Amino acid sequence: MKIYIKYMVSNRCKDAVKEELKKLSLHFVILELGTVEIMETLTGENRALLQKGLLASGLELMDDKKAILIEKIKTIIIEMIHYSEENIKINFSEYLSEKLLHNYTYLANLFSEVQGITIEQFIISHKIERIKELIIYGELNITEIAWKMNYSSVAHLSNQFKKMTGLSPSHFKKLKDKKRKPIEDI
Repeated sequence: MKIYIKYMVSNRCKDAVKEELKKLSLHFVILELGTVEIMETLTGENRALLQKGLLASGLELMDDKKAILIEKIKTIIIEMIHYSEENIKINFSEYLSEKLLHNYTYLANLFSEVQGITIEQFIISHKIERIKELIIYGELNITEIAWKMNYSSVAHLSNQFKKMTGLSPSHFKKLKDKKRKPIEDI
């Protein structure tokens, strides 16, 4: 049985879900960001207990098909930007359409209607947070970061970074107190 979980965006979230499933003696086959497939059928009582346990961790079960689709869009974007070791060299609109088997216009309109921002704005926000992380780690220079994050140039990355943060990447790098947002707050 497949279960969809809202706000499940990190490995800590996965651990929280594992813990709640363990408490209810439920066994998972697949555990991915946003979804978990369990071997058992979820009874009404277990569903209520799971929902209560997940809420305590800031997560929640989802039933609405549109909400599930929105979470799938977010999860795909988050996985590509934050967890993929590969350079981002894809067209997100084509990739989302292929993965979710929906027309991109439908996905984009639904996302905007529900989230109040466009998919592009969501992607940019996550890319900027990932860039902050890469700057803080200091393993890559700005040129390498621009290439890794699929910017056409360092100038393009710098302009977008400044527009979103009010700082240039080099000024951000010099800050002693570098402010980053948790993935679930982006």
